[in-house]
Amino acid sequence: MSLLPEPIQAWIERRRLRPQGRHRTGTDISRPLHLARRYNRTQRLRRYLRAQLRDARVLFQESRNSLIAFVGIVLGGALIFHFFYTYPGTQAHPRLGEALHATFALIFFETLLPFPEVWYLQALFFIIPIMGLAVVADGVLRFGAALLNKQARGQKWQVAMASTYSNHVIVCGMGKVGYRVTLELLKFGREVVGIEQNPEGRFVEKARGLGIPLIIANARRSENLIKAGVKRADAVIPCTDDELTNLDIALDARELNPQARVVMRLFDADLARRVEKGFGIHTAFSTSALAAPIFAAAAMRANVKYSFYVGDTLLSLSQLTLGPDSALIGWPVHRLESELDLSVVCYQGQGQTDFHPPPDLRLAAGDQILVLASLETLQQVNGLNRDG
Repeated sequence: MSLLPEPIQAWIERRRLRPQGRHRTGTDISRPLHLARRYNRTQRLRRYLRAQLRDARVLFQESRNSLIAFVGIVLGGALIFHFFYTYPGTQAHPRLGEALHATFALIFFETLLPFPEVWYLQALFFIIPIMGLAVVADGVLRFGAALLNKQARGQKWQVAMASTYSNHVIVCGMGKVGYRVTLELLKFGREVVGIEQNPEGRFVEKARGLGIPLIIANARRSENLIKAGVKRADAVIPCTDDELTNLDIALDARELNPQARVVMRLFDADLARRVEKGFGIHTAFSTSALAAPIFAAAAMRANVKYSFYVGDTLLSLSQLTLGPDSALIGWPVHRLESELDLSVVCYQGQGQTDFHPPPDLRLAAGDQILVLASLETLQQVNGLNRDG
């Protein structure tokens, strides 16, 4: 099992599948895990309710014209009755409230006012029910169709859903990288709107299955970024396979929303540095620069999980399992860190998992540790682990 720190939900799920135990302090871990699971269920429920509220808002937008027409018929008919209709015998005009009630009832073929003698009011007794029922039927059909078939609403629906998002992240390019970035963002509880130009893309259906708004359009066009809510977005991530496309999207996003954080994917390391400095892009990652340290570290047989540069220093996260003949058995954590110049990021063993192991904790056979160090130090640690 990997010891790499992951989002808390994934970590709790792994812990749920393992036998319950006790921390080194002897406290029962079942209670905090139970509370964490309940918190996750609450979070999922809140997210579900927010999605349903957005759904209802868009549904009402779909029927907005019918609703406006219905209100217009009721108000128009009520005003006509209020000013021009008179009760037989008394010649009194109905009050506005009575006229509203009578018009609303007339739409559904219920007459509360006596049939008038004036011809245009007689015509109104026939016109209002016909027009009112037509508008009601149109609105109900639109609302029902949108409610029962979200996929049939197509891009109009996706854009409408995106319009309800704020403080979200826009991922441009739903390829392999874009899809994985979206998955990670969702794990961290962020809301995502995707833009993908190719409707037949490999990950389009998978992205739709995540329940995010996915707009099929060219992200290089500013109007499509606006449809995705770039002016309300917290961050924009252009991660297509074309460097110029990524740069074009990033510059448009900066122009439309200077406060949004722009994180872009580039293949050339020099270009990434120049873009970050010259155009004010917050972070420009070179794909080759990110991958090269991992490939180099993996070739050193150090069981490296992640590698990255801090300045000119290459640091790596490596998982180490102490063998039965390891020279590190019996070493306290503080000795390991001070003598070998490394940091123990995570410890697992003796029935406990600790992301901050105490300095006096002594290592035993079968323990697993995640260490942060240079490649030279990792080679030294692996040598000590093999030598008994």
